[in-house]
Amino acid sequence: MTKLFDEVKQFVKESFEECGYKEHIKHLERTVYWVKKLKPNADEALLIAAISHDIGTAHRWKKIQKELHQMKFTDKELIEKHQKECARIIEEFLRKQGANPEIIDRVKMLVSKHEEGGNADQNLLKDADSISFFENNIPVFLNMAKKIGKGKVKQKFDWMYNRMTSEKARRIVKKWYDKAIKDLRNV
Repeated sequence: MTKLFDEVKQFVKESFEECGYKEHIKHLERTVYWVKKLKPNADEALLIAAISHDIGTAHRWKKIQKELHQMKFTDKELIEKHQKECARIIEEFLRKQGANPEIIDRVKMLVSKHEEGGNADQNLLKDADSISFFENNIPVFLNMAKKIGKGKVKQKFDWMYNRMTSEKARRIVKKWYDKAIKDLRNV
C-alpha cells in the first residue's frame, strides 16, 4: 500500500473509533480485500475509495442511531445524500493531504456512486461493498430487526444482494445471503 492509502486508512479508523462504531472498520478493510480479489490490479484510487466509501457514516453515526427506527435503507434520496457526503468528506481529506488532483477526482467519482454503481470500477466497488456487507454486517442488522422490523431488514438484505452487477460477486455472496434470510426468520 502507499503512504496516501495508509493516511486515509488511519483517518477512517480514527473517525469510526471516535463515533463509537469501530466495528465498521472491518467492513471497510474487507471491502478493500474484495476489491483486490475482484480486480487484482486495482489502482490506488480504487483502494482508497474502498477503505473510505462509508466515511460519512462515521461523521453522522450518533444521528443515525437516533433516527434508525424511521430510516428507509433503500430510499434513493438517502442513498444519494450518503454517497455525496462520503465523496465530499474524502475529497476534503485528500486535498488537505496534498494528494494528486487526478487521484482526488477518481476517488470522489468512485465514492460518489458506491451504492448505485455506474461505470465498471464504480460497479466493482459496489460489488465489493456488498460482499463485505454480507460477510461482516449481517449480525448488526439482525440485532436491529426487533427495533426496526424484519421487513426493513429483509429489504436491506435483498437490496444489497440484488444491486450486485457481477455474477462472480453473487456467487460469493449467495450462501451468506441465504443464511441471513434464514436467520432473519428466526429473530
